[in-house]
Amino acid sequence: MDTEAQHVERDRSSQPHESTSQGEEDRSRSSLLSGVTAWLPGGRITLSLLLCMAFLLAVSVFVMQPFQIPSSSMETTLRVGDRVLVNKLAYRFGAEPRRGDVVVFDGSGYFGDADYIKRVVGVGGDHVVCCDSNGRIEVNGQSVDERAVLHAGDAPSDVPFDIKVPEGTLFLLGDHRSDSRDSREYLGAPGGGFVPVDQVIGRAQWIAWPMGHWHSLSRNDVYAHVPAPGGAHG
Repeated sequence: MDTEAQHVERDRSSQPHESTSQGEEDRSRSSLLSGVTAWLPGGRITLSLLLCMAFLLAVSVFVMQPFQIPSSSMETTLRVGDRVLVNKLAYRFGAEPRRGDVVVFDGSGYFGDADYIKRVVGVGGDHVVCCDSNGRIEVNGQSVDERAVLHAGDAPSDVPFDIKVPEGTLFLLGDHRSDSRDSREYLGAPGGGFVPVDQVIGRAQWIAWPMGHWHSLSRNDVYAHVPAPGGAHG
């Protein structure tokens, strides 16, 4: 009994000490915050703005990055001056670009020393041909009706081709086929116009500006019935 009583008494006696330590820690933090705000011109307002900027920078670097559309190569899906938000995490956890995705990629060494935005038409292993007897692109033996994504009046391609996409790369075309420098442009160049998947920065997720053109860029289902290279539907 004496031992238990002493134990309870020691527990109670420790509480004021813990409260004092917590109070000192809170005062220390408050003192540090006061010191920082006193040093900054504008005080707490400037600190709040800096923290917001740091947060937005972190989001831009690791999560969602804005890109401005510089050319008409993706019309009418994307217009010159549109600002899109690119999901940089879309392919970071095992997922890979799929046919129909609109992606932003680093073209260095493949298209040119700049970032580009195009639509994925072929993935690794795909056999892509243009054109079938009806003038449509054919992927793995399946003709694709791309009218839902193509610029009005454009043919799927004025350049004939018959290619197999190497594993780990993408075959990329603009929606405005008559005004797009894309994988077709580099078919005879080193790399063959195929862009490695690891050059992809992310998937274009939203048109954020202008407000009147704001909407989600979901994967288009015109390629949904294309079979995988092995024959099963992807």
